[in-house]
Amino acid sequence: MTALPAPRGDILLRSPREAIALRFPVRGLVAALVLTLLLIAIFAMSMTIGSYDIDLPTLLATLSGQTISAAIDNVVWQFRMPRTLAAMMVGAMMALSGGALQTVTRNGLADPSLVGISQGAALAVVFAIVVMPEIDPRLRPLLALVGALGVAALIQAMSSQQRGASPIRFILIGVGISAFISAITSIMLTYGDIDDAVAALAWLAGSVNAASWADVSILFGWSVVLLPLILLLSRSMAVLRMGEETAIGLGAPVRRARATLIAVAVAFAAIATAVIGPIGFVGLIAPHAARRLARTGLGLHTIITALCGALLVATADLVGRAAFAPIQLPAGLLTALIGVPIFVYLLHRSAAQSNL
Repeated sequence: MTALPAPRGDILLRSPREAIALRFPVRGLVAALVLTLLLIAIFAMSMTIGSYDIDLPTLLATLSGQTISAAIDNVVWQFRMPRTLAAMMVGAMMALSGGALQTVTRNGLADPSLVGISQGAALAVVFAIVVMPEIDPRLRPLLALVGALGVAALIQAMSSQQRGASPIRFILIGVGISAFISAITSIMLTYGDIDDAVAALAWLAGSVNAASWADVSILFGWSVVLLPLILLLSRSMAVLRMGEETAIGLGAPVRRARATLIAVAVAFAAIATAVIGPIGFVGLIAPHAARRLARTGLGLHTIITALCGALLVATADLVGRAAFAPIQLPAGLLTALIGVPIFVYLLHRSAAQSNL
């Protein structure tokens, strides 16, 4: 495959017989590169900053396999490395979930934490912790997936019954269902065993404090399956953005594409929520940030969205851990503090455009 100059400063990649041709906007590639470098910098800071400070040369030596001391090995490999990797992967998964939901609903306000998908996953996990503590914790991702799929199906059914729905209606239905699910979760926490309720509350804070290599393995395994799938669906996502009638006119399998995208979005949010807990507003912020950085095709936009989400959660975890030491604020709390004003702004802008 050769790289050739393309119009408007794009880079065009063509296979020898032109069976494959890919166009990449230069600005999009630069944005992806900058985000990757920032992510590497955040990774280095997360590994070195903390109650046990480690300088960069010592960190590099430890990562290369040298043993400077048993304490440093323990801090790097058993605590900070899995925590940082988990934060990055959870951020990427929540961002991709939000991006897929925004595409399939054609609604820039869609986010798994706003429309009840994360709450459905959380309800299933809290039920397992408080009501059925004998359930194997390894089954939590599966339970979260079932809960999230159930909520997604309910929201889709209720919103499809509306005629002439405004872009905000999907969100309003989701917010209502989310509040109902949160009430059920609160009842279980109130009347459940105190120890189990405390464990569930710590999990609901959306913290990566206790992330382990087992959590990283679960997140990585699901990412290996879901990320290629959503990249393969990028062409269908581009068609769905034009509207259902246009997509059908172009011969796109609209129902199958929409169902697959919803399933992928729910799976991303459910697995991330099951492992770490609810991380709010990442799926709302990251796709908008990616569009602000560069207007690209859906494939590259998906990658930039994932990088934005990973950077957001990793930064929130680092700030929550280092800025208020020895107190550690959950990453989910900081993303909510950032996301609520952005949501209000987007809601106000959408309402103004719809004359509501």
